[in-house]
Amino acid sequence: MSKEKTSTSRRDFLLKTITLAPAVAMGSTGIVSLGLGNSAQAQEKVQPAGPQTARDYQPAWFSAEEFAFIKAAVARLIPADERGPGALEAGVPEFIDRQMNTPYAIGNNWYMQGPFNPDAPKELGYQLPLVPQQIYRLGIAEADAWAQQQHGKAFAALTPEQQDALLGDFESNKASFKQLPAKTFFAYLLQNTREGFFCDPLHGGNQHMAGWKLIGFPGARADFMDWVERGERYPFPAVSIRGERA
Repeated sequence: MSKEKTSTSRRDFLLKTITLAPAVAMGSTGIVSLGLGNSAQAQEKVQPAGPQTARDYQPAWFSAEEFAFIKAAVARLIPADERGPGALEAGVPEFIDRQMNTPYAIGNNWYMQGPFNPDAPKELGYQLPLVPQQIYRLGIAEADAWAQQQHGKAFAALTPEQQDALLGDFESNKASFKQLPAKTFFAYLLQNTREGFFCDPLHGGNQHMAGWKLIGFPGARADFMDWVERGERYPFPAVSIRGERA
Protein backbone atom coordinates (compact mmCIF):
# COMPACT_ATOMS: atom_id res chain seq x y z
CA MET A 1 0.00 0.00 0.00
CA SER A 2 1.38 3.42 -0.92
CA LYS A 3 2.14 6.03 1.70
CA GLU A 4 -0.59 8.30 0.24
CA LYS A 5 -3.26 5.57 0.42
CA THR A 6 -2.17 4.62 3.95
CA SER A 7 -2.50 8.20 5.18
CA THR A 8 -5.86 8.67 3.48
CA SER A 9 -7.33 5.45 4.86
CA ARG A 10 -6.13 6.32 8.35
CA ARG A 11 -7.74 9.76 8.21
CA ASP A 12 -10.94 8.23 6.83
CA PHE A 13 -11.00 5.74 9.69
CA LEU A 14 -10.49 8.58 12.16
CA LEU A 15 -13.43 10.51 10.74
CA LYS A 16 -15.68 7.46 10.88
CA THR A 17 -14.82 6.51 14.46
CA ILE A 18 -14.79 10.00 15.97
CA THR A 19 -18.33 10.74 14.77
CA LEU A 20 -19.94 7.87 16.64
CA ALA A 21 -20.11 9.56 20.05
CA PRO A 22 -21.80 12.79 18.87
CA ALA A 23 -24.23 10.73 16.80
CA VAL A 24 -25.55 9.01 19.91
CA ALA A 25 -26.09 12.28 21.74
CA MET A 26 -27.52 14.45 18.95
CA GLY A 27 -29.12 12.17 16.37
CA SER A 28 -28.36 11.93 12.69
CA THR A 29 -29.97 15.22 11.64
CA GLY A 30 -27.85 17.22 14.05
CA ILE A 31 -24.68 15.49 13.01
CA VAL A 32 -25.21 16.11 9.32
CA SER A 33 -25.93 19.78 9.95
CA LEU A 34 -22.61 20.17 11.75
CA GLY A 35 -20.69 18.45 8.96
CA LEU A 36 -20.21 15.23 10.93
CA GLY A 37 -22.74 12.96 9.19
CA ASN A 38 -20.98 10.38 7.05
CA SER A 39 -17.28 10.73 6.50
CA ALA A 40 -17.51 11.23 2.72
CA GLN A 41 -19.88 14.15 3.14
CA ALA A 42 -17.73 15.65 5.87
CA GLN A 43 -14.61 15.39 3.71
CA GLU A 44 -16.28 17.22 0.84
CA LYS A 45 -17.27 20.11 3.05
CA VAL A 46 -14.14 20.50 5.17
CA GLN A 47 -11.95 23.26 3.84
CA PRO A 48 -8.26 22.30 3.67
CA ALA A 49 -6.23 23.97 6.39
CA GLY A 50 -2.98 25.76 5.69
CA PRO A 51 0.46 24.56 6.78
CA GLN A 52 0.83 24.29 10.53
CA THR A 53 3.52 23.29 13.01
CA ALA A 54 3.12 22.72 16.72
CA ARG A 55 4.53 25.32 19.07
CA ASP A 56 7.93 24.65 20.63
CA TYR A 57 7.57 22.46 23.67
CA GLN A 58 10.01 20.73 25.99
CA PRO A 59 8.62 17.65 27.78
CA ALA A 60 8.19 17.90 31.54
CA TRP A 61 7.69 14.18 32.19
CA PHE A 62 9.01 12.16 29.24
CA SER A 63 12.73 11.86 28.61
CA ALA A 64 14.06 13.14 25.29
CA GLU A 65 14.19 9.59 23.92
CA GLU A 66 10.66 8.80 25.09
CA PHE A 67 9.34 12.04 23.64
CA ALA A 68 10.97 11.24 20.30
CA PHE A 69 8.97 8.00 20.27
CA ILE A 70 5.74 9.83 21.12
CA LYS A 71 6.25 12.35 18.32
CA ALA A 72 7.06 9.68 15.78
CA ALA A 73 4.17 7.41 16.79
CA VAL A 74 1.40 10.03 16.84
CA ALA A 75 2.59 11.32 13.46
CA ARG A 76 1.80 7.89 12.03
CA LEU A 77 -1.47 7.37 13.93
CA ILE A 78 -2.98 10.63 12.64
CA PRO A 79 -0.77 11.82 9.76
CA ALA A 80 -0.99 15.20 8.09
CA ASP A 81 -2.49 15.22 4.62
CA GLU A 82 -4.11 17.55 2.10
CA ARG A 83 -7.04 18.09 4.46
CA GLY A 84 -4.98 19.49 7.26
CA PRO A 85 -2.44 18.96 10.04
CA GLY A 86 -1.97 15.64 11.77
CA ALA A 87 -1.44 14.81 15.42
CA LEU A 88 2.17 15.98 15.45
CA GLU A 89 1.36 19.38 13.96
CA ALA A 90 -1.63 19.79 16.29
CA GLY A 91 0.51 19.40 19.42
CA VAL A 92 -0.65 15.96 20.55
CA PRO A 93 2.80 15.12 22.03
CA GLU A 94 2.46 18.15 24.31
CA PHE A 95 -1.02 17.01 25.34
CA ILE A 96 0.21 13.51 26.25
CA ASP A 97 3.20 14.83 28.18
CA ARG A 98 1.01 17.22 30.16
CA GLN A 99 -1.41 14.38 30.91
CA MET A 100 1.42 12.50 32.62
CA ASN A 101 1.37 15.10 35.40
CA THR A 102 -2.33 14.79 36.15
CA PRO A 103 -4.27 12.53 38.56
CA TYR A 104 -5.27 10.41 35.57
CA ALA A 105 -1.65 9.38 34.97
CA ILE A 106 -1.22 7.94 38.46
CA GLY A 107 -4.60 6.23 38.52
CA ASN A 108 -5.77 8.51 41.27
CA ASN A 109 -9.39 7.32 41.09
CA TRP A 110 -8.69 3.77 39.90
CA TYR A 111 -9.27 0.68 42.00
CA MET A 112 -5.79 -0.83 42.06
CA GLN A 113 -6.07 -3.63 44.61
CA GLY A 114 -5.56 -7.21 43.45
CA PRO A 115 -6.09 -9.84 42.40
CA PHE A 116 -5.11 -9.02 38.82
CA ASN A 117 -6.02 -11.41 36.03
CA PRO A 118 -4.68 -10.27 32.64
CA ASP A 119 -6.34 -13.22 30.94
CA ALA A 120 -9.84 -12.36 32.20
CA PRO A 121 -12.52 -11.49 29.61
CA LYS A 122 -12.38 -7.86 28.53
CA GLU A 123 -15.91 -7.38 29.87
CA LEU A 124 -14.41 -7.48 33.36
CA GLY A 125 -12.40 -4.34 32.68
CA TYR A 126 -8.77 -3.39 33.10
CA GLN A 127 -6.74 -6.15 34.77
CA LEU A 128 -3.16 -4.89 35.14
CA PRO A 129 -1.39 -3.37 38.18
CA LEU A 130 -0.08 -0.50 36.03
CA VAL A 131 -1.23 3.12 35.87
CA PRO A 132 -0.81 5.25 32.71
CA GLN A 133 2.60 6.62 33.74
CA GLN A 134 3.89 3.05 34.04
CA ILE A 135 2.16 1.92 30.86
CA TYR A 136 3.95 4.65 28.91
CA ARG A 137 7.36 4.26 30.56
CA LEU A 138 7.42 0.49 30.19
CA GLY A 139 5.62 0.48 26.85
CA ILE A 140 7.97 2.93 25.14
CA ALA A 141 11.01 1.01 26.39
CA GLU A 142 9.51 -2.23 25.09
CA ALA A 143 8.53 -0.63 21.76
CA ASP A 144 12.02 0.70 21.17
CA ALA A 145 13.52 -2.64 22.16
CA TRP A 146 11.25 -4.38 19.65
CA ALA A 147 12.23 -1.86 16.98
CA GLN A 148 15.91 -2.51 17.73
CA GLN A 149 15.32 -6.25 17.50
CA GLN A 150 13.48 -5.98 14.18
CA HIS A 151 15.43 -3.18 12.45
CA GLY A 152 18.48 -2.31 14.55
CA LYS A 153 17.22 1.21 15.34
CA ALA A 154 14.94 2.95 17.81
CA PHE A 155 11.36 3.47 16.62
CA ALA A 156 11.82 7.21 15.97
CA ALA A 157 14.75 6.51 13.61
CA LEU A 158 12.81 4.14 11.34
CA THR A 159 11.11 4.92 8.04
CA PRO A 160 7.37 5.71 8.10
CA GLU A 161 6.66 2.34 6.47
CA GLN A 162 8.63 0.49 9.14
CA GLN A 163 6.90 2.48 11.87
CA ASP A 164 3.48 1.62 10.43
CA ALA A 165 4.38 -2.07 10.40
CA LEU A 166 5.54 -1.99 14.02
CA LEU A 167 2.44 -0.13 15.16
CA GLY A 168 0.44 -2.88 13.50
CA ASP A 169 2.45 -5.44 15.49
CA PHE A 170 1.69 -3.57 18.70
CA GLU A 171 -2.02 -3.32 17.94
CA SER A 172 -2.37 -7.00 17.03
CA ASN A 173 -0.17 -8.06 19.98
CA LYS A 174 2.29 -9.75 17.61
CA ALA A 175 5.15 -7.83 19.23
CA SER A 176 6.60 -9.69 22.21
CA PHE A 177 6.67 -7.27 25.13
CA LYS A 178 7.95 -8.63 28.44
CA GLN A 179 6.43 -6.24 30.99
CA LEU A 180 2.96 -5.56 29.59
CA PRO A 181 0.89 -6.61 26.56
CA ALA A 182 1.81 -4.67 23.43
CA LYS A 183 -1.88 -4.21 22.60
CA THR A 184 -2.50 -2.53 25.98
CA PHE A 185 0.24 0.00 25.35
CA PHE A 186 -1.03 0.62 21.82
CA ALA A 187 -4.61 1.10 23.05
CA TYR A 188 -3.57 3.83 25.50
CA LEU A 189 -1.36 5.51 22.92
CA LEU A 190 -4.13 5.55 20.32
CA GLN A 191 -6.80 6.73 22.77
CA ASN A 192 -4.65 9.56 24.12
CA THR A 193 -3.68 10.56 20.58
CA ARG A 194 -7.34 10.90 19.63
CA GLU A 195 -8.04 12.83 22.83
CA GLY A 196 -5.15 15.19 22.16
CA PHE A 197 -6.26 15.80 18.58
CA PHE A 198 -9.83 16.72 19.55
CA CYS A 199 -9.43 18.24 23.03
CA ASP A 200 -9.87 21.90 23.82
CA PRO A 201 -6.56 23.68 23.07
CA LEU A 202 -6.44 24.57 26.77
CA HIS A 203 -4.98 21.09 27.35
CA GLY A 204 -2.09 21.44 24.91
CA GLY A 205 -3.39 19.54 21.89
CA ASN A 206 -5.70 20.50 19.02
CA GLN A 207 -3.56 23.59 18.46
CA HIS A 208 -5.22 26.13 16.16
CA MET A 209 -8.24 23.83 16.56
CA ALA A 210 -6.95 21.58 13.77
CA GLY A 211 -9.05 18.62 14.88
CA TRP A 212 -12.22 20.67 15.21
CA LYS A 213 -11.73 22.18 11.77
CA LEU A 214 -11.38 18.72 10.28
CA ILE A 215 -14.81 17.56 11.50
CA GLY A 216 -16.59 20.94 11.55
CA PHE A 217 -17.03 21.02 15.33
CA PRO A 218 -18.09 24.46 16.70
CA GLY A 219 -16.13 24.12 19.93
CA ALA A 220 -17.13 25.80 23.17
CA ARG A 221 -19.74 28.16 21.75
CA ALA A 222 -22.51 28.97 24.22
CA ASP A 223 -25.31 27.93 21.89
CA PHE A 224 -25.49 26.51 18.38
CA MET A 225 -28.60 24.36 18.70
CA ASP A 226 -30.66 26.63 16.46
CA TRP A 227 -28.54 25.30 13.57
CA VAL A 228 -29.02 21.62 14.37
CA GLU A 229 -32.28 21.14 12.47
CA ARG A 230 -31.40 23.29 9.46
CA GLY A 231 -29.59 20.59 7.54
CA GLU A 232 -26.77 23.06 6.86
CA ARG A 233 -23.15 23.16 7.82
CA TYR A 234 -22.48 25.42 10.82
CA PRO A 235 -20.99 28.57 9.23
CA PHE A 236 -19.06 30.12 12.12
CA PRO A 237 -15.52 29.31 13.29
CA ALA A 238 -14.85 27.10 16.28
CA VAL A 239 -14.22 28.80 19.62
CA SER A 240 -12.07 27.44 22.43
CA ILE A 241 -12.78 27.70 26.16
CA ARG A 242 -10.39 30.65 26.30
CA GLY A 243 -12.24 32.41 23.48
CA GLU A 244 -9.71 31.69 20.72
CA ARG A 245 -11.27 31.40 17.27
CA ALA A 246 -10.28 28.94 14.57
